[in-house]
Amino acid sequence: MAEELKITASSKEEKYLELLPQIRSVVEGETDMIANMANVASMLHETFGFWWTGFYRVSPPTPEGGLLLGPFQGSLACTRIKKGKGVCGTAWEREETVIVPDVDAFPGHIACSSLSRSEIVVPVWKDGFIVAVLDIDSKELATFDETDKRYLEEVVKML
Repeated sequence: MAEELKITASSKEEKYLELLPQIRSVVEGETDMIANMANVASMLHETFGFWWTGFYRVSPPTPEGGLLLGPFQGSLACTRIKKGKGVCGTAWEREETVIVPDVDAFPGHIACSSLSRSEIVVPVWKDGFIVAVLDIDSKELATFDETDKRYLEEVVKML
């Protein structure tokens, strides 16, 4: 049985530094990506108290394909997102992390929840291809910065 998550740090960076080895120990040796995504979403959500934390998986390359909702923590979510649409589809298309301080100012933002105010989306790479994106939303403006980008990019490398 997994141990309860224990984070005692106060600063954002300290929280990430305490959380990274815990995530590594949970996902290490587990080959099922969906199980790992579920645990990572839960650990990030519990540690930081984000509004929504989860993954969208790249579905097969078909005309109706796109990003398909994966494991998450939080309120109701959009089920499918097309490449280039919203923050998730944009991060997938650009092949880079996208930080949005104010989602209302982001052209084409998909409002799955009107309570979401800022967002970060981090691509998950496997064998040279993006296989998913980590999407995190906050109820506060300008929650995410380069610290989040750096550490969340480290987190998704563990998947």
